[in-house]
Amino acid sequence: SEKPEKVEEVFEFVEVMPEFIGGPEAMGKYLSDNLRYPPVAKENQIQGLVFVSFVVTTSGSIKDVQLARGVHPSLDQEAIRVISEMPPWKPGLQNRQKVSVRFTLPIRFVLK
Repeated sequence: SEKPEKVEEVFEFVEVMPEFIGGPEAMGKYLSDNLRYPPVAKENQIQGLVFVSFVVTTSGSIKDVQLARGVHPSLDQEAIRVISEMPPWKPGLQNRQKVSVRFTLPIRFVLK
């Protein structure tokens, strides 16, 4: 009899939420440094807020990146790419244990 694979519980809210290393300012800098405005969206004056959902694992890595609310395929794909390539976060904690947490982040695309 094979042992069933342990499915890791993913929390939505925990006592200590995961955090991008360096906090919100560092994350803002990461996003502004790495987000590339898709030319097709620029040409068509498409802007807006893309919501991306992902799991911060117990090791802080980002996995299971999904579109929570999209604006336009080009913006949606770029938001997913930039989140997928994020450096590891500080993992969330529940009862002093590292836990996996699902996080949703808005990525703002604004034409200057």
